[in-house]
Amino acid sequence: MAKKKIMIIEDDMFVMDIYQTKFSLEGFEVISAENGIEALKKIEKENVVPDLMLLDIVMPYMDGLEVLKRLKENKNVSGVPVILLTNLSQKEQVSRGLELGASDYLIKSHFTPSEVMEKIRVYLKPETA
Repeated sequence: MAKKKIMIIEDDMFVMDIYQTKFSLEGFEVISAENGIEALKKIEKENVVPDLMLLDIVMPYMDGLEVLKRLKENKNVSGVPVILLTNLSQKEQVSRGLELGASDYLIKSHFTPSEVMEKIRVYLKPETA
């Protein structure tokens, strides 16, 4: 059976590193992008289709909400669950993100990588349940 793919779109390399390590140890293929432009390029030009995406809201070049909007407009990945990674002070952006089609959100400082893993497993149910 093919490994499930998780794309992490996060500009903080420390945070990226923690999640990459955790997800790899849990048996997932991890695709990383340091910003939204890089993520969209991988999806559009390299035909990368992850099973789930973790998307930071505050990033350089293009914020996470703009990335989310573009992801939901792309028929190849519009059905892929997107979980927003946020900081506590971003309530308005979270509401907007959920309106744009995000499946859920996580406040970075409130969750350990293991708790994040539990939360994303909900969205990565096996196809044959």
